[in-house]
Amino acid sequence: MPSSVKARPPERPTILEGYAALPGVPDELLRDDGSIRPEWASLIAHLDGLSLDGRDRAFARGAQYLRDAGVFVRHYGEEKNPRDWPLSPIPVIQPASEWQALAEGLAERADLLETVVADLYGENRLVEQGHLPASLIASNPEWLRPLIGVKPASGHFLHFLAFEIGRGADGGWWVLGDRTQAPSGAGYTLENRVASLRAFPGYYSGSNVKRLVGFFRSFRDGLNAMRHEEGSRVGILTPGPMNETYFEHAYIARYLGMMLLEGDDLVVEDGRLMVRTVSGPKPISVLWRRMDAAWSDPLELESSSRLGTPGLLGAVRSQGVTMVNALGAGVLESRAFLAFMPRLSEVLHGKPLSVPNIATWWCGSETERAHVRANADAMLIGPANSTRLPLEIEPGAVLRGDMSRIGLDLDAWLDKEGRNLIGQELVSLSTTPTWEDGGLKPRPMRIRVFMARTRDGWKLMPGGFARLAATSQDPTAVSLRSGGSVADVWVVSDKPVPEDTMLSHNDEVFVRTSPGLLPSRAADNLFWLGRYVERAEGQMRLTRAYMSRLSETPAGGTPLMSMLETYLDDHELDITEGVPATVEQTIAMAVNAASQVRDRFSVDAWASLADLERTVGNMRKTVVPGDDAASAMGVLLRKISGFSGLVHENMYRFSGWRFLTIGRSLERAIAMADLLAAFAEWSGPHGGFELCVEVGDSVMTHRRRYPVTASRETVVDLLALDPLNPRSIAFHIDEIRDQVSLLPGADVNGQLSELSKAVLRLQADLSVNTPQSLDQARLAELQQAIGQLTNDLHAQFLD
Repeated sequence: MPSSVKARPPERPTILEGYAALPGVPDELLRDDGSIRPEWASLIAHLDGLSLDGRDRAFARGAQYLRDAGVFVRHYGEEKNPRDWPLSPIPVIQPASEWQALAEGLAERADLLETVVADLYGENRLVEQGHLPASLIASNPEWLRPLIGVKPASGHFLHFLAFEIGRGADGGWWVLGDRTQAPSGAGYTLENRVASLRAFPGYYSGSNVKRLVGFFRSFRDGLNAMRHEEGSRVGILTPGPMNETYFEHAYIARYLGMMLLEGDDLVVEDGRLMVRTVSGPKPISVLWRRMDAAWSDPLELESSSRLGTPGLLGAVRSQGVTMVNALGAGVLESRAFLAFMPRLSEVLHGKPLSVPNIATWWCGSETERAHVRANADAMLIGPANSTRLPLEIEPGAVLRGDMSRIGLDLDAWLDKEGRNLIGQELVSLSTTPTWEDGGLKPRPMRIRVFMARTRDGWKLMPGGFARLAATSQDPTAVSLRSGGSVADVWVVSDKPVPEDTMLSHNDEVFVRTSPGLLPSRAADNLFWLGRYVERAEGQMRLTRAYMSRLSETPAGGTPLMSMLETYLDDHELDITEGVPATVEQTIAMAVNAASQVRDRFSVDAWASLADLERTVGNMRKTVVPGDDAASAMGVLLRKISGFSGLVHENMYRFSGWRFLTIGRSLERAIAMADLLAAFAEWSGPHGGFELCVEVGDSVMTHRRRYPVTASRETVVDLLALDPLNPRSIAFHIDEIRDQVSLLPGADVNGQLSELSKAVLRLQADLSVNTPQSLDQARLAELQQAIGQLTNDLHAQFLD
């Protein structure tokens, strides 16, 4: 090319039309000169090569995965109608070289935090020597006096941390907040990554994005290594399904293969923490808590707590359990600590922080108050012990521009409440692209990164969980409550990234592990899930039987219709509704029971149950009695059968499946005995025998078995006594006995348990009956005896 001819600069990708960094704010995608950063070039080229429709389909795949997986966001006070997880399909991309430097700096910070919290609950030299104000520590609600002098069993207070980071105007990373209490978001990070895989299936595999699995494997192996008792387990402590991050608690428990436990699942015996299981109390030596420390023990901490375990602090003192993180570690989350961290690093480590935190001043001394007073225009002033981030405006926090509006005298406020206040520098966060209205838009962002203590030291997750502001003009909207969104974080290497798995890297001989312990609470919920699903199916079949007859016979038009209406009313099934409210309520109870054991369900099974609940809710608004309702019941029956099929075909045959199966069989046997007692009598109305066979879903079987019209003998024989009919009472009594015989404690030293004896008596009694002897009175007794099995089951396993 002649020297006089200049090379044309590469054309800007069309997908970047209209995209421009905000003035004076660094952008993750573009350099200051407007060129694309190298780590982004490949993804931008990929997106630019897709048609608009192709991009929409790609992004829709990721969103559909999240809906199918049931990923949602719920804030406290929003118990109903959780919102879809607001994932931005465009990831935040970071180069691996920069991430490594960040990892080293945050590891130094993690060590500093460990040293500080160990001192606060130990020798307390930092307060004694004046490096930390005593009043600040004493006023912190997370400063737990009952734990002073208590050393963790593992030797460390901190094992799993999160840091909120943002890139400032100088292009460097700043720590906006430390998360040491019970950091959340790691499970959502995994789900964000899976959704990214769905959105970029062909591109991702060759994109050199570092995998997350190695981080979780190292953390899991580190937790298992801390078990100090043979046969003990690692558990995850959750506040329960109404917690706003419960979804990720269940997801992480399933992913790591650990028990998800609530406070009621645990008991302290002789200084040891035990989990109540269907096999009796079993030791837990490591507990990864996902609840605030104050709620963990109502005896010594928050007395009103219904979430914790009485005596838990006693087990901690006797080193009977390692808490991850240690109780009391939440004291470090106070925003006021950020004011002292730079100096503490100098004092304890002899060097400044490699990754500085946002500039913060505690207003408890005159010098700092004067600085805040003089620079208030560039600050957010708020509660010292708050754990909110600098850009999250909260009650009690104000910007200088708001003071005159609310009539606040800054000088008087600082003089009166100074020790309870901090001033923090207002920062402008870097922007990253998000997809809006068919194009890319820059939005302020911050990232939550996770760090775990492993057997090889601190390890930073190669990725994270980014929060994006709702608008480019309002960086304080970097939260989900304010309408913000989230994004996956890709750490991109310039070399190929090897595949990785959760398998530990060792040469040990493979040994099949046991299926795992089943907490009594989980067994209880599985039992009732089986009952509720079966009960809902029975309600649907009864409703369909009535509605299909209603199109030919008016309400009360025949003795059978009158009797059926009375029967439905006794079972609280409103015949004036196309889809009775009771059906919806029963499905809701099934969903609630399933949500309590979300960690034990496959994504498909949960999606199937959630789809059933949505369908029932939609039908309630539109379906009318008659043929329309009969058709709707058919749709619901197919959906509920799909859920039952997924569970019973795919669920591992361990104790949990047995409790679910017992509940299902028990409910079906009770319902069938009740139906036969009502309609299978010679003195009953015409058509009653056929109704029983229809509701019992045995029409074809009856035709093959008995070449005669339905009679009392044929109906009772098929639906009560035939052990080969999966709708009969005998079949399900046999099923219950089979499953009970495989549960722990079915017999002790050759002696049957009370539950085993009750089931055996019931099975023997039923087997000697005939259609003639099994009259209405005997059926009623049988129904009551089957129902009593619930009490026997609870007495042995669940109470």
